[in-house]
Amino acid sequence: MRIPKPSTLLLLAAVILTRMPSCESTPASDQATLEGTLTIFHAGSLAVPFEHMIAAFHRAYPQVEVQREIAGSRTAIRKVTELGKLADVIASADYRAIEQLMFPEFADWYICFATNQMVIAYTDHSLYQDQIDRSNWYEILTRDGVEYGHSDPDADPCGYRTLLVWQLAERHYQVPGLYHKLVAGCPSRNMRPKETDLIALLQAGALDYAFVYRSLAQQHGLRFLELPPQIDLSDPGYREFYAAARIEISGIEPGTAQTQVGEPIVYALTIPKNAPRADLGLAFVEFVLSPEGQAVMGRHGQSPIVPAYANDRQKVPPRLKSLIE
Repeated sequence: MRIPKPSTLLLLAAVILTRMPSCESTPASDQATLEGTLTIFHAGSLAVPFEHMIAAFHRAYPQVEVQREIAGSRTAIRKVTELGKLADVIASADYRAIEQLMFPEFADWYICFATNQMVIAYTDHSLYQDQIDRSNWYEILTRDGVEYGHSDPDADPCGYRTLLVWQLAERHYQVPGLYHKLVAGCPSRNMRPKETDLIALLQAGALDYAFVYRSLAQQHGLRFLELPPQIDLSDPGYREFYAAARIEISGIEPGTAQTQVGEPIVYALTIPKNAPRADLGLAFVEFVLSPEGQAVMGRHGQSPIVPAYANDRQKVPPRLKSLIE
């Protein structure tokens, strides 16, 4: 899948909102009367930008109440596909999670709307914080007494992306066995369900370092180390190099596995086929893709993809097609 580089925000068409739970357009006069409860399940790393996105959306549509649940992307999706919960929008930190867990029963399209990059977050109290740099970080992390962590690879894309970064680091720095050394040095007590859960551990001093997204480190005022583009999963120019890394995580059925291959980080959203208020979900997706929504993402450290693009334009609701490539 091609990943456009973030660019200057484009002027997009004004949105037309609807009251009926479908993806068809309605008269502009109905915009003022859009009402009901919108339910959003989204990735932990979207917590801050979506908080502001929802506030702006509510100002535009005060009769719409928004309820959201925050979890690792795979956990968020499984609430719909395995637990039978209902959502009007799913926003994932990895478009692959939508493909792997929702297609074809619960969704058949998604729109890619933002990017990110992997960094190592730390604080002023982290061991060796005055020495760490992009050439020696793996040596610092594996020193005695240093605690580092990541999120759960089976629940959260940031978790399996961390393991992919470690594999790529072994190749990039040409240090045989580095991946397994990093895995061995990170005990299960340093793993949490989603990357945002690591912030409290860093701030409390339980962790010295955590592998998170750059946007998350910026939003929480953490210090962070930028990794080389060859391993930070941010640069489409290194797509072929990224693809050399791969790990297995839990599959759809118990006891099965899925292979995750290294690739640039891309966020995506969709409206589940069984969404109870698909009309409200559509209105929110329109808002996310609008210039105002893109600006919200940018202000909170996540580069919007402009223009956004879909896996299958023909399956995207008609009202969204003017907002995507």
